Amino acid sequence: MKPLFKILCAMAVLPIASCSDDETSKGCGEGNGQTSLCDARGPKRNPFLASDLYSITHFNSAQTDAFPYAVADGTFRVSPEDQEGGWSGPVNLMTLAAAVDGYMWGMSSDRVSYYKTKDGGFTKLGEAGLPGSTVKTKEQLQILSGKYDSVADLYNAIVPFLGKNPMYAISSGNYVLCDKDNYAYTNVGTTIARYKLSDAAHPEKGIELDRQLDIKTHVEGATLLVGVVMTYDGHLVVAYNRGIVIVDRGLSKVVGSYALPPDQILTNSIAVDEAGGIYLASNNRTENGQGLMQKIVWKDGRLTTDAADGAWQSPYDGGPNPPSIKMGYGTGSTPTLMGFGEDEDKLVVITDGGKRMKIVAFWRDAIPADARETVAGNPRIADVRELTCGLPASTEWIQSEQSVVCAGYGAFVVNNILSGGSTTGDKVVDVLAIGPLIETPRGAERLEWDTKENRWQTVWTRGDVSSPSMIPAVSTRSEMVFVNGYSKADGWEVTGLDWHTGATRHRVIFGDTSRGNGTYAIIQYLENGDLLFNSVSGPYRVKLKR
Repeated sequence: MKPLFKILCAMAVLPIASCSDDETSKGCGEGNGQTSLCDARGPKRNPFLASDLYSITHFNSAQTDAFPYAVADGTFRVSPEDQEGGWSGPVNLMTLAAAVDGYMWGMSSDRVSYYKTKDGGFTKLGEAGLPGSTVKTKEQLQILSGKYDSVADLYNAIVPFLGKNPMYAISSGNYVLCDKDNYAYTNVGTTIARYKLSDAAHPEKGIELDRQLDIKTHVEGATLLVGVVMTYDGHLVVAYNRGIVIVDRGLSKVVGSYALPPDQILTNSIAVDEAGGIYLASNNRTENGQGLMQKIVWKDGRLTTDAADGAWQSPYDGGPNPPSIKMGYGTGSTPTLMGFGEDEDKLVVITDGGKRMKIVAFWRDAIPADARETVAGNPRIADVRELTCGLPASTEWIQSEQSVVCAGYGAFVVNNILSGGSTTGDKVVDVLAIGPLIETPRGAERLEWDTKENRWQTVWTRGDVSSPSMIPAVSTRSEMVFVNGYSKADGWEVTGLDWHTGATRHRVIFGDTSRGNGTYAIIQYLENGDLLFNSVSGPYRVKLKR
């Protein structure tokens, strides 16, 4: 297998109604009789990131995909073409919070941009291409979001500017971050690149490539970077296909490295904690081989795999080669940390590589005295549970390329694979064709970790929910989890599901245009409740309050 990076119901649906001026979002457990998400603890703020929210992919160092802003209930029909935004792509994984209030960095597979977001706006102030990459034109990006009569027509339209293997176009600009000094870091090939404002006092003067470091000159076997995160003492952890390296923020040198076992490959990003723990879940290079979940520790200026320092390894189940959307034989998840501060249980959570995936929780630190051995001979696994996502027992594929969304002890997972395994042979063509040209996969499941029994419990499932490729996110204030999916009736939309019941509470309907397709990106809402949508052809801001 080539080391490609992931490029980067039982419940009734509420009737659709227009959003009125006096509608507000329910929030913080109001009327549902359940524990409020507003009381849930989150990870400690990383002082070297630009912000405690949105300055790193998956929103924070624990990779929880949780944000605290309120989002209005109701249905909103919008035209993507009428929204203020920019053009970039074909993957715009995340728009990062800058270190300066009222500004954000746009991170994509072909460029880095800088946006002014003050006063409800979303104005691009400047952009710069990735090293060695070709910046796509607006006309080319409009082709990505066009309408096609067949998969062949779609493929033939995008090959002239994405190449015969379009999936290779999305291997850059993925797991990214902005630091406290307003430098933005991204990946391209085997190079980590840093961008800055040309004039910090005058952001309207644009941005520029500041520094870059080619990892392959420092470690053997590096053919592709997976992404970058930040330790709590201000070092970059750069993940590549064969391991991780520790780099200073100035990109002057590699100060530590760790290579995976020969049978493992890394295709997703990593999580870190405030005590130096680095969590990575690698896939086996062989079909149905076991993957490896690890905690490696950055301590006293060195990486250690010593158990005495808190490090550990645990195998988990791999699976067959997925037909579409998902990459590799193992997990599609970036590890997500669950349990913080005085919380009873500290866990790290992924989905495994099984054809019908399982959610797996590992004890993050010392294994507690009341731990159950759910997998014989492996006490590190706290619990494992097969997921149904509300689909029949006969469903062939239930698998995800997204990380597990976590808030408090709640978790949310989606199915990205169509039963029957329909595929075009290329992940980018897949992600553009699924929905308009190929039936969309469906299914979602919400679970809760039981701290008394040390086991997963399913709260609800929705077998009708479409979420083919975009990373879901949860509002802890409004207690809604959001997905991006497609229906024949309404086209592309962002759908908000009640965290406690699974009922549909929020819809932003884009219509039959792939400018409403998030293509491996993450769903974001801003402080005032506006949707910041990272579409296949560039981010734009949707004003939802009237």
